[in-house]
Amino acid sequence: MRALQDYDLDQIPGLKAAVAGDIDLPLTTLSVVSEAELERSAFFQEWAKPQGLREGCTTKFVHTPDRIGLFSTTTWANRPPISAEEQRFLALLSPHLRRASLIGDLLDQARVTAGLYRGALDSLAVPVILTGADGTVLHANAHAEHILSVQVPLRARNGILQAQTPVVARALLDAIATAARADASLGSRGIGLPISVAGQPPAVAYVLPLSEGTARAAFRPACAAVFISTTTSASPPPEDVLITLYDLTPAEARVVLQIGKGLTAPQCAAVLDISENTLKTHLGRVFAKTDTARQADLVRLVANVGSPIMATNSA
Repeated sequence: MRALQDYDLDQIPGLKAAVAGDIDLPLTTLSVVSEAELERSAFFQEWAKPQGLREGCTTKFVHTPDRIGLFSTTTWANRPPISAEEQRFLALLSPHLRRASLIGDLLDQARVTAGLYRGALDSLAVPVILTGADGTVLHANAHAEHILSVQVPLRARNGILQAQTPVVARALLDAIATAARADASLGSRGIGLPISVAGQPPAVAYVLPLSEGTARAAFRPACAAVFISTTTSASPPPEDVLITLYDLTPAEARVVLQIGKGLTAPQCAAVLDISENTLKTHLGRVFAKTDTARQADLVRLVANVGSPIMATNSA
């Protein structure tokens, strides 16, 4: 089969016609060239004839801007030419091949999406763990992996996220279960739990519900995000929280934070040093991702997510 790579498209009788032909329409070699022309071709003399082969039938089952999918069969030289009934069979088979190909495309796309999202989480400055409703660890970014590997202040036991003491461990799992149920009101306030261990720096785990979006699709059935802060005074950066919970880009997260401060659109554009048209583009995408419609909705969203995740000015 590797020898086929030595032949150009025009050198394989009938192949170019199949590539240019219609989807799901089997095309036999002898419907394109005569048997005498086939036998005179270098392809037949060098490849088909030495293997005892005669003619082929090719069906195009995929044709997109970036690729063409062909299914080809070849007959033995001692059998009759390919019949109309055999061509009808290949025509019936073609849609099933296309369906299998499209399923493969979807799986590949999911893998690419998951890879991109893993990279985005790994780039965050704070440890983040995505869990299922029962606390099953479905993904941990690079910083969180280190915490789980040393098992301080959190660890994974039989795949379930655990704190060091039974009381805190139960509270953590309860918080994750609560976050899993809060998806309908995603802007609800997160839950902060002290997870400090004696002799170690203070640490807090912040648990928030995970939105229906890229993260849930890539890490299904992830429904909660656990941010880990190693000092009680330093909460996870709000930009990181928004990126994780709402699948925002860093630029979109910065827009949300400025709008959340009560700035008008022109003021926000000036602070971020972007044009108002660029700001409108960001806002359009932010509204779609956060299921909001107005800047006032974003102000409420930031206020809701802000406690206890975002630092406040209150004493």
